[in-house]
Amino acid sequence: MKMLVVGCGSIGRRHMKNILSLGHEAVGVDLNAEYKEWVEKNLGIKAYGDVEKAVAAEKPQACLVCTPPSSHIAIANLALENGLHVFIEKPLSNSLDGVDGLIRKAKKKGLRVAVGYNLRFNKGLGKLKELLDAGAIGKPLYARIIVAQYLPDWRPWQDYRKSYTSSRSMGGGVLLDSSHELDYARWLLGEAEGVTCVAKKVSGLEVDTEDNADVILELKSGAVANIHMDFVRRGYRRGCEIAGEKGNLELVFGEKVEWFDGETKETKTFDVGADPNEMYVEEIRNFVDCIQHKKEPRVDAEEGRKTLLLVLKAKEAAEKGKAVRV
Repeated sequence: MKMLVVGCGSIGRRHMKNILSLGHEAVGVDLNAEYKEWVEKNLGIKAYGDVEKAVAAEKPQACLVCTPPSSHIAIANLALENGLHVFIEKPLSNSLDGVDGLIRKAKKKGLRVAVGYNLRFNKGLGKLKELLDAGAIGKPLYARIIVAQYLPDWRPWQDYRKSYTSSRSMGGGVLLDSSHELDYARWLLGEAEGVTCVAKKVSGLEVDTEDNADVILELKSGAVANIHMDFVRRGYRRGCEIAGEKGNLELVFGEKVEWFDGETKETKTFDVGADPNEMYVEEIRNFVDCIQHKKEPRVDAEEGRKTLLLVLKAKEAAEKGKAVRV
């Protein structure tokens, strides 16, 4: 299968490498001549400066949208109009404008739309979901989730001030860029009915977005999820703890899952170490499989919309200084 990758930055390059490793073809598109030259020279991939020219010349079957969130919907619509299945990097967009129309268009044309919440393919989170679904800790009562890393360390080869993450207009900010945590909270624990949030700029980083956020989700199940995210902490930190009526679960990303059984007082440890790239490979494999067998992606556009809505509600709660309903 030939796939057009629009956006030849870090995530676009990762997807190109994985597409090639799975035996498929990749074609790049980017307005940045330096990025185009890099993928042509280092990956041996033809790159264009215009989406429509690339589609006309290469006739791909699918398109991966790996540009800043503010441009996602426009590019995805263009791909759908050309009969291409679409994979959109997270978040689906930075607003709900055009999202419902995109979903309707894809359904009308019988085309697949996937959203790149790659943590749905993470080995550790998969183990957590398996244990939760099996009732290992009974009814979940609360969750504590954290993701934190200093923004200049995210992509050390790039000036962080030039990244979309630092720009509100391009769809940056820690709430949108770290929305993986809100997405997997939904996946593991179910939907939220209320959200409270404090989100603000607390550092001296040269960004015009929030760099620190604390979100409290009131879940329909009655449980509560506390989610902290920031891009000011020196050193990487990511983890998830869930307390239930019968025990606790804790995930240290890339390392282990611990299950404490409150009845036997025993702790079981599961090794979930894996190559971090594995989950990215699996999401592309899932996307291709869904195209070939006419199935819905694990994270389809509807799922992407639900997570985007939750992010926007968190932003609204922060602006209003009070809880809002979802």
